[in-house]
Amino acid sequence: MTDLSIARSELILGGQKSGKSRRAELLARDWLVQSTSHRAVMIATAQPWDAEMCQRITRHQADRAERVPGMVTVEEPLKLAEAIQTHSHADALIVVDCLTLWLTNCLMPAESELPRDTSAADEALPDEAQTFITNQPLALMQKAQVALLLEAIKQAPGPLVLVGNEIGLGVIPLGREVRAFVDALGLLNQSVAGACQRVTLMAAGLPLTLKESA
Repeated sequence: MTDLSIARSELILGGQKSGKSRRAELLARDWLVQSTSHRAVMIATAQPWDAEMCQRITRHQADRAERVPGMVTVEEPLKLAEAIQTHSHADALIVVDCLTLWLTNCLMPAESELPRDTSAADEALPDEAQTFITNQPLALMQKAQVALLLEAIKQAPGPLVLVGNEIGLGVIPLGREVRAFVDALGLLNQSVAGACQRVTLMAAGLPLTLKESA
């Protein structure tokens, strides 16, 4: 894999098994070897709701421990912006894996732990995103959380790598709820891409740089 320079902030998108998490881990590994003072923190958003997901998480943890033994894992399914603010430091590279599961947790929370202060979210998203989100269940919570996330990305003192799925390249889903989720994720990806210095699309393990800002 090429182009492993570390950006201030990078969004890595791709389909299933495209190599997106692998790229994030390699960036963390390279960051750790650059200096003994460097740290790497994985913020994991997955929740083990069933046996298969438990096995998948356990396998990913074992693989990650082997590939990047110095990286610490923090589990945070909902309060992603707060987790970034807590763990981001000038000498720490943060990997968020992944935005797709985080959005799922926000749209379909297991419990009603919904933030009510949405005043900071009014201008955080494009007009089309605001229109879409306003018409969805849990709209205010999602809008506020995305606004907080974008601000956390901009203010992070250390490098930040965010992993997300690109699921909008296939056929249009038949179900209304699935179409709504595809729309919501696409708009989230657009917003995060706008806040990141670099955006990379992964396909078959190969990176394609979509954006590179100074």
